[in-house]
Amino acid sequence: MIRRVLLAAFACALSLTAHAQERVLNVFNWNDYIDPYVVQRFTRETGIRVRYDVYDSLETLEGRLSAGRSGYDIVVPTSEPTFSRLARAGAFRALDRALIPNLRNLDPALMERVASSDPGNRFGALYLWGTIGLAVNAERVRALAPDAPMDSLATLLDPANARRLARCGITMMDSAADVIPTVLRYLGRDPNSTSESDLRDVERTLMAVRPFIRNFSTAGTLEALASGQSCLAFAYSGDAIQAGVRAREAGRGVTIQYVAPREGAQLWFDLLAIPADAPNPENAHAFINFLLQPDVMAAITTHVRYPNGVPASRELVAREVREDPAVFPSDAMKASFFTIGPVPQAAERARSRMWARFKAGR
Repeated sequence: MIRRVLLAAFACALSLTAHAQERVLNVFNWNDYIDPYVVQRFTRETGIRVRYDVYDSLETLEGRLSAGRSGYDIVVPTSEPTFSRLARAGAFRALDRALIPNLRNLDPALMERVASSDPGNRFGALYLWGTIGLAVNAERVRALAPDAPMDSLATLLDPANARRLARCGITMMDSAADVIPTVLRYLGRDPNSTSESDLRDVERTLMAVRPFIRNFSTAGTLEALASGQSCLAFAYSGDAIQAGVRAREAGRGVTIQYVAPREGAQLWFDLLAIPADAPNPENAHAFINFLLQPDVMAAITTHVRYPNGVPASRELVAREVREDPAVFPSDAMKASFFTIGPVPQAAERARSRMWARFKAGR
């Protein structure tokens, strides 16, 4: 009897020891935003098991981190407004550059732009970047609104066009932080404006097309476009391009293209960051260093259709992706891109209230 108890205790101790020695990484990333093979390769090469959760809005991410004890080791916030706001609040651990030698692979020019949100690049490593514009089923849009300027946000924001296109489905990105600056730019205003009168003009513009919007979605935009449920969407560049790929693969005769609007497309950066209370910070540093290898970033860009911050990866990206100007825009296209900065809390609250009214349609 005593022997059996001792054996059971020994087995339990072994199990606890094995569990304690297990190396784990807890990742919280955007939906459809990595090549699954990359995660498998990381585990195979390091022995670190990855627990991978996804979100579809910056509000979800910020809520988790602001509450504290999220349990995550890696998060991927967008530079503005979420990353900069969380960094100021002390939500991130400063990167130990000695543990991430592959930081040297990042494009210095892009990191300089990121520094406006992360002074000194202390807390974030550039993961992917892109723009915000229109995802268009050109055939259906031309059939219903042949005179709509498909290179312009007027295709969506002019009520005369939106009214006609409502028949084939309009999807609006569910993100005030992304939509409002773009509408400000469309109206010829400063995308970072905190003017009450400018915000009222944005609200009037959006309310004029509200009756014609079928749904608000970010994560669901891909499926809505690829399946033909929507013919026009306000979307992230890579999501629009992925929707086009999925539509071709489905063989339903649906063609989706991404349009960076001529009024200017908002440029954003998503950064790899480590929460201040991350349970496995060493594993998080190892993951960032792994991702910043050129061949790894090339695989991710090929899979998700977003450009990355490692210039040496580009020649390793699949040719059809590497040569797609929607993924890697020309210098002429980049000239019209704009970035946004942080806005005061009072302005953020005003934007949030306006967005709630817009979604509710009142």
